[in-house]
Amino acid sequence: MIELLAPAGNLERLKIAYLYGADAVYVGGYSYSLRANAINFSKEELKEATSFAHHLGKKLYVTVNIVFHNRDLEGLKEYLEELSSFGVDAVIVSDMAVITIIKKYQIPLEIHLSTQASTLNYEAALFYKELGVKRIVLAREASKEDIIEIKEKTGLDLECFIQGAMCTSFSGKCVLSNVVTNRDSNRGGCAQICRWTFKINQDPKIFSMTPKDLNMSTYLEEMIQIGVNSFKVEGRMRSVYYIATVISEYRHLLDKIVSHTLRVSDIRYSNDIIHRCANRESVPQFFQGLPTHQEQYYLGREEVSNQDFLGIVLDCTHHRVYLEQRNFFQVGDVVEFFGPGMDAKTYQIHKIYDEEGEEISVARHPRMKVFLNVDEDIVKYAMMRLKVFDKNDYL
Repeated sequence: MIELLAPAGNLERLKIAYLYGADAVYVGGYSYSLRANAINFSKEELKEATSFAHHLGKKLYVTVNIVFHNRDLEGLKEYLEELSSFGVDAVIVSDMAVITIIKKYQIPLEIHLSTQASTLNYEAALFYKELGVKRIVLAREASKEDIIEIKEKTGLDLECFIQGAMCTSFSGKCVLSNVVTNRDSNRGGCAQICRWTFKINQDPKIFSMTPKDLNMSTYLEEMIQIGVNSFKVEGRMRSVYYIATVISEYRHLLDKIVSHTLRVSDIRYSNDIIHRCANRESVPQFFQGLPTHQEQYYLGREEVSNQDFLGIVLDCTHHRVYLEQRNFFQVGDVVEFFGPGMDAKTYQIHKIYDEEGEEISVARHPRMKVFLNVDEDIVKYAMMRLKVFDKNDYL
């Protein structure tokens, strides 16, 4: 089994993740989730999400991964039973209390052990396997050798992060947020202190301890060969455009690997697309060995948010795109449509029409609806972005 696993912070992002190629999506429910600042899913949204996933033959996982205090245990059993009744495919947990309650009351939920448990060795994995854990989400700090030995000695499903933010501490073991802001990072309140910049005495230079993002695109084929089952993208608080872009690029790479058609040019192109979308530099981190200073930001960093995401296709008939604008664009711009099940298509904007059919030269109002005439129909939910990279240049 090779699974591409996407994050989703709300229902719109979840649906986009599935449509753009995710085999499964993980979300935070209305309780016990480690992203307190995410919108998270209500009961009705979880029901809708599960139904949407299963209709497509895909899976939904719910995080129940906070570190539990005594007061948190009240209502936990009932919450887990509700998730089971919704048809959730698995829960992602870090605290032994959740595993104990699932087994004690025989709640029919598949258990995945969260990366918050920092599993880096086969003895720990075997311990959790005996408790009924089906899958281990390995710590981001796992090396290739760690993964090989854990797989060989446990036979468990292994899930590894392939894209997204890294933790300065071991995943799930940081208390910087607690100390500096009184927000508990292990109960959903992380203030990302490791992203802050600091002054040291009177030195004019600033200091940070920020790891660069993770990017495993170069090693996907090797990860498959050593037994990784699920390839996980981080980012439940990321935008719909980020989810669509990153998931579509990793879907493309994984499919190329399976069909034995992957080229170095494919990886280079996808990396550039992902990097521009994510804004921060991304590197493989721990897979080939301990990171060095090259994998960190120490003296500040530059994160430039671009406005590449121009709009989302609401409908298209007879070569006429009905588009919801997301960033400024105008006549003359060279753009690119990418979307579910389609190759990217380049188009130069010659005319823009508003909803009354009047010709306009610029789309500048947030979420305004416009029409564009194109050479061929574009699928619904496709996105329009500025044309920055030409795939032919990578061949």
